[in-house]
Amino acid sequence: MCHRLRAFIEPVVLSAQFASTIYDTALLMTLKERYNVTANYSLCNASHSGDEEQQKDISDFYMIYTVLHNSLSILTGFYLAILGDRGFRKLSVCCPLLGYVISRAMLLLVILLDWPVQVMFGAAALQGLSGGYASYWAGVMTIASDQSTVEQRSLQLVSVEVAYGVSGFIGSTTSGYIYNLDIHTEHQGVILSGLSTLFFLFSLTYTLFILNIHNPAIHSQTRDPQEEHKSINDSKEEESKHECGTLVYAPSNDSESSPKLIDTDIGICSTCYNKVNILLLFIAGFMYRVAHGQFVYILPSFMVKKPLNWNAKQVGYGNAAGFVISFTSFAGTWFFSKCLRDVSMSIIGLVSFASGLLVMAFVQKTYMFFIERIHIVNYIHL
Repeated sequence: MCHRLRAFIEPVVLSAQFASTIYDTALLMTLKERYNVTANYSLCNASHSGDEEQQKDISDFYMIYTVLHNSLSILTGFYLAILGDRGFRKLSVCCPLLGYVISRAMLLLVILLDWPVQVMFGAAALQGLSGGYASYWAGVMTIASDQSTVEQRSLQLVSVEVAYGVSGFIGSTTSGYIYNLDIHTEHQGVILSGLSTLFFLFSLTYTLFILNIHNPAIHSQTRDPQEEHKSINDSKEEESKHECGTLVYAPSNDSESSPKLIDTDIGICSTCYNKVNILLLFIAGFMYRVAHGQFVYILPSFMVKKPLNWNAKQVGYGNAAGFVISFTSFAGTWFFSKCLRDVSMSIIGLVSFASGLLVMAFVQKTYMFFIERIHIVNYIHL
């Protein structure tokens, strides 16, 4: 029983996502506090208001922070993926978690020692060099796939997604209340950033010393040689059928029928068709990520300025609304999969997401923001 419990990856996801959501609130409120002082000096400038200056500073910060994190994680992500394929599954999860622990600790030092917020650019660079979120999530899903059978793989992956959404929702909802615990102290946000560091440290410790994962490299070495030889022969037969054509009996004038090889080009056409589909999916995914990224990265600066001008609790509620997608996407996929194809469900999701972005362009009140989030969370997760 204990061995079976050690095979679950969900505790890592729960702890890490809770730490990530409360960190987002702590970082945004720290930026609002620091740049609010700077923005007050711009009030004497007739062409710019304090809110506009604050929004510009926060947007510039997130732009540089995101570029450093995403660009530096590309090269490290490739190496971690190669090592993961060779059997070092934990490495693709532990390296990003170590970067998370150090970067969150740097935010704690920024608050305690009154360091400039530009120090967090170094934290973003370090986090990217450690693999970043892309390597971490790819490693988590790989371990979840290895821990399940083929029949239960979909259920296992969905359980990881649900754990991600539940933890993010709880963390975002409670982050505002935790932030206000030290409201009367000189360094507000210490408790929130400290808890974020501790929860990431717990995820790293659990992965290193408690999590027991299946090693695909060792499993491949212990396979039956006869089964492996049979699988290789079957794969070769399938390749020959697709590449060389189909062997059929064709009628002839002779008394004896002889087999003739008819090149149908089915394999070549199928290969070309698959390559085109992969290319189109890649282009669609790239365009979606560009649109989604621009929306997500500009949203924090919009929440802390007028007309919304939210406090820590409201920021937490707004972030929590975004995690409802983990439940609605699961429910929508389960419902529409009975009557629609995957392509149709993807189109529904994109239309719903685009309509939510259109509503966001006219948001002036808090209730309008949550109405817009209802549009967003109704789309099916791609």
